[in-house]
Parts: sequence; C-alpha cells; structure tokens
Amino acid sequence: MWIPDLDGASATLSGRLVEALARDIAAGRLDAGHRLPTHRDLAQRLGIGIGTVTSAYAEAARRGLIEARVGSGSYVAGPAATTREDATIMLSHNIPPLEPSQRRLAATLARLRRRPDLLDALGYAPPPGLPSHRRAAAEWLARHGGPDGVDAERLIVTAGAQQAMALAFQALCAPGDTVLVEAATFFGARTLAQHAGYRLVGVAMDDEGMLPDALDRAAAGGARVLYIVPTLQNPTGRIMSAARRQDIAAIARRRDMFIIEDDVYGSFAGEAAPPPLTGFAPERSFYLSGLSKTVAPGLRTGFLVAPDGPWFERLVAAIRAQSYAPPTLGGLVAAQWIEDGTADAIAAEIAAEVEARTALAVDRLGDRLGPIYSARCPHLWLPMPELDAERLVARALRAGVQLTPASAPIVDPALITGVRLCVGASRSRAELETALHRLQLILAAPQKEPTMDLV
Repeated sequence: MWIPDLDGASATLSGRLVEALARDIAAGRLDAGHRLPTHRDLAQRLGIGIGTVTSAYAEAARRGLIEARVGSGSYVAGPAATTREDATIMLSHNIPPLEPSQRRLAATLARLRRRPDLLDALGYAPPPGLPSHRRAAAEWLARHGGPDGVDAERLIVTAGAQQAMALAFQALCAPGDTVLVEAATFFGARTLAQHAGYRLVGVAMDDEGMLPDALDRAAAGGARVLYIVPTLQNPTGRIMSAARRQDIAAIARRRDMFIIEDDVYGSFAGEAAPPPLTGFAPERSFYLSGLSKTVAPGLRTGFLVAPDGPWFERLVAAIRAQSYAPPTLGGLVAAQWIEDGTADAIAAEIAAEVEARTALAVDRLGDRLGPIYSARCPHLWLPMPELDAERLVARALRAGVQLTPASAPIVDPALITGVRLCVGASRSRAELETALHRLQLILAAPQKEPTMDLV
C-alpha cells in the first residue's frame, strides 16, 4: 500500500497529495504500472475525505501522472510521464513551478462564464487593453510592490513583460543607439538588442547591483537609455538598496537618461525589496512587470507604465501598428485571478515552493553558489571563470541537466562570469534534487566526464 507524505507547498490536501504522487514517481518509489490504492482505501489510511483523494487522482490523471482503467483501478503512467534516469532535466528556463496555477485553472474557467466582460474577450481590445484588465493590473501592482499610485488609465497591458520591454526600447532608441545595462543582464534584453540593432554596454556591479560611479562614467559617452533589474537581478539575484536606487536615479537625471526598470521579480522579494527605482525618478522611468514569473507564463500578461508626457500615446500608436491590441483570453484569466485573490494564493505557493527548492540547492551546492540575497529568488548564480562556466554547462548537459548557456546573460565578461541555475523549471523537487546531485558530482570532480550512472 502506497502511503504518501503530505508535507508539501500546496494550500490544499488534494494539491499536496498530487505533489507527493509526482515526487514519489520522479524518485522511483512508484514504478510505471504500479497499482495505486482505491480512493476509499487511501482516504481511510490517511484519515482524509474520499472526495479529496478523488480530486487528487483526477488532477494527477490530467497531468499524465496516472492512468484510470475502468473496472480495474488507477495505475502509475508509463515512462513518458515520469522523470527517467536518462531524461534531460531543464534548469535553463526561468519559469515558476506550474502546479499551483494548473490546479486552479479548470475551476477558474467555469467561473469566467459569469463575468460581464466575458464576450468582450472575443473581440479586439483597445490598444492599451480592456479597462477591466488594466484596473486589475493596477490593483496587482498596488498589492505587490509596484510604483505608488499607478493610474489604470496610464497602464498598458502587453503580451508579456518581453513585449513591454520591446515597446519601451522602441520608444526610446533607434538602431545603433547605446543602452547601458548591468554587466550580466536578462538574456531577453540581449536578444531584443541584437534583433533591433541596439548596442548594449555592460556596467560594473557589486553585491547591490549596478555601481553608481561606473554608471556615471559609462553615461559620459552620451548614452540616453538605462535598462536595469534592481530587484532579484537576473541572473545574479542581487537586490539594490533604496539609497543605491536614489543614487542611480540622480545620475540618470543629471545625465538626462531614461530608465527602463524591469521589476518582474519584485513580487518574490516582498518586503525585502525597497520601493521601485521608478519612484525616485518617475518623470523619466518606464516601469515594466507582469505575471509570467510569479503566476503563470502562459497567460502572456505584462504591464507597462510610462512617464507623463507624450509617451503613453506613442506606445499606444506602436501597439496599434504592430499588433493592434493585446491578447485578451490570458488577460481575462489574469483579471479574474487578481480580483478574486487566486493570483495572490498562486504567487504565495510559488514563492514557498521556490524557497524550498533554494534550500535544496544550498544543501547540495553549498559555497559553490554565490550569495543568496533572497531565499525566494527563482534563479541562483554560480560565479566562476568564463572557461569553467562553459565547461560546466557542457558537462551538465552530457549528464542530463540543461543549464542556461554561460554566455547568454553576459554583456561584459571582463566584469562578471558564471552560470545561472533556475530552480523553478524542473517539474518537481525530486527532479530538481536529481539534477542538483548530478551537478554536485560534476563540481566535485570537474576533470571527469560525467555519465548517466551518476544518479
């Protein structure tokens, strides 16, 4: 008789039961074809309701973990649904664990039919987004560390924060223009710059992120735009203090630079994060955020707040020319979740799961990791020389662990090098633990070629 451990991050018993099932499958404690206890037997053994077990089994079947055979029972699904010893484990994508949002989606879709704006989602939205979606976005930012007093009428809903960033860059830059960034920065910004023809210049960092003196020297060359991730900086996880933000804003004002602040991780940091950098220079700051990192990436719901002046109209004109309007169905789910509190519950569960996964990484990799500035940061940094970083990524891939390419976030390798490790991408803690064990062995014996018998 399988007896699951119901200690998990989910807020519900059924959710923790699904977590335990996924964990035991990934760890090999339940093999493919294993017959699971009946709903009644498991409920009695655990002292929980039959309906809780039924709900968990249904969710597990939907996720492909188990198969229900009429007249026979429930069985662990085949190898395609499990983490095999020779499967590649993804630690390269900076996405949140999806189980908290997946578990709630079906019930949410049933509730959407009662929304008065449901049918509006099938037509074109106004270029800045449907009014109800913009109000929900402003409400979310007010609850999760956004700039003070965001006016929904000045907020633009975008197809993810990546589109928000692209719109801000396009409004401020022409091909060939220089954009100042951290020496290691978000790979999406590098991709955008390469596509649009912008020149990125990396600025030196310390434990708080970008150094004001280094920014001032770099800005002396005439750059007009600064792109920066001051909270849980991607890829290093650093958090800029309020005093440092004030210094950066003062330099931007003196050098007449615009700031593009990427705050997609601000919700993870919670009270550990100072107010957004935008608040120190609102007249020259473009603030972007979204739900991809904290709720669900598939919603493709981002937020962009522009400074006063002509910028809002210019951004709206760009949206109208390029895509006419933002997508609405993901925004509809996002608005529902924000309004009824589901998004807060999902974000809290994801943050707790990330914290548990970070603890696993610290336990396995120890001082190989750089400083942990927040236990709820979904990306960790392994500082090391450039060649060592490239070797680690290659050896990890041969051992079945895919890491972010070592060069992907690096703008100036003379200032910083290392490897980013994303703890949210793996499907379960058990899968992450397998990956961390493989990395631990590689790092302990870097000259050895890892093989798949590491586990």
